Amino acid sequence: MQNKAVPVTTITLSAVSLAIWLYLTFARGMFFRLSPFDDDQAKHLPPPSWPRVVAIVPARNEAETIGQTVAALLGQDYLGQFSVVVVDDHSEDDTVEVAQQSATENGESRIQIQRSSPLPPGWTGKLWALNEGVNRTASPPELSARAKRSTPSEGICFPPPEGAREATASNPSYFWFTDADVVHAPDTLRRLVSRAEQNKLDLTSLMVLLQARTLPERALIPAFLYFFLKLYPPRWIADAQASTAGAAGGCVLLRREALERIGGLVAIRSEVIDDCALARAVKRSGGPLWMGLTRTSRSLRAYKTFADVRDMIARTAFTQLRYSSLLLFGTLAGLFFTYIAPATAFITHQAAAQLLAIAAWLLMWLTFLPTLRFYRLSPLWAPLLPFAALFYAYATWLSAVRYWLNRGAQWKGRAQAPRQA
Repeated sequence: MQNKAVPVTTITLSAVSLAIWLYLTFARGMFFRLSPFDDDQAKHLPPPSWPRVVAIVPARNEAETIGQTVAALLGQDYLGQFSVVVVDDHSEDDTVEVAQQSATENGESRIQIQRSSPLPPGWTGKLWALNEGVNRTASPPELSARAKRSTPSEGICFPPPEGAREATASNPSYFWFTDADVVHAPDTLRRLVSRAEQNKLDLTSLMVLLQARTLPERALIPAFLYFFLKLYPPRWIADAQASTAGAAGGCVLLRREALERIGGLVAIRSEVIDDCALARAVKRSGGPLWMGLTRTSRSLRAYKTFADVRDMIARTAFTQLRYSSLLLFGTLAGLFFTYIAPATAFITHQAAAQLLAIAAWLLMWLTFLPTLRFYRLSPLWAPLLPFAALFYAYATWLSAVRYWLNRGAQWKGRAQAPRQA
């Protein structure tokens, strides 16, 4: 009797796994089809006139990369008024000095470099730095009125210093939020604005190319993109009728009116996953979104060891689950049924279970191939996706443990997700 139970259980596991993969393949917004959202392949019609844009770069301990980032921003071939604000988020290295040197070498008249004021309670560091940059460039009437009724600790927008408005093109039509470790192609801003103006988008975002050179990167970074798109299918993000909202924080073009409509960055001031929180707030306010991918803008951040990738995942994994133990165990179970269960069929040598498992593996392999092609990696990496899933499960568990130890969402020496009492 016991011997018969094993095959039945194995068949059940394989059947559940196959059912999951059928859903992911045919009912999850075709998340694995990257070509419709590959911005490098799109045709961008120029707008009748080019609106003002201000790029805001929050930087914390980015001396190694900020020089290249600044140079790439000042090298944009944008045809409208464009300026850059770098906000130093209390760096402990030479971030400011390197940024100033790069600005001098590349034409400093279009750039402002400022140090962020002390971080108020209730704000994450990146969002406070972005808010400081917004304050530097514009003081819309609605936000200014709110500022007069508020205290500085709330972080509401205050008028910028005298003369700063002219230096940074006050009241821009768009803010371009971009990270201090990203290098953009010269036509990136032109393409972003063309798409936003043509489609009347409030938020336009590009997932920049993450590095995939080292063994840990090749084994795990394509899976990061794959899992992210599975959580936030680009088709659903662009669908005004769908509740899904997502963005990639390394490159976000945000219409100023949309920021005013949601009440400024104060509306999301405590969010750790700030990009998706911003997208969610904009979409809930009625703003159209679009998120795509590009190879021409790339991240300079290298993940040389498996521990580097682990920490990158662990920083926000439990936040994504809203710090819920129930969602944590549900996620771990889901990873098991989706990626690990098919392998159990080959232990018992039960024919029916093996057929179901092979079908699940085939769908897994086929849906992962476009991501591997995007990273120009061999298809031979596809069968290793279950091992990547195991690693992500471990990192997710570690994320929860760190939160429980009051060390959640660690970034550059900060724990940004204090455990709630």
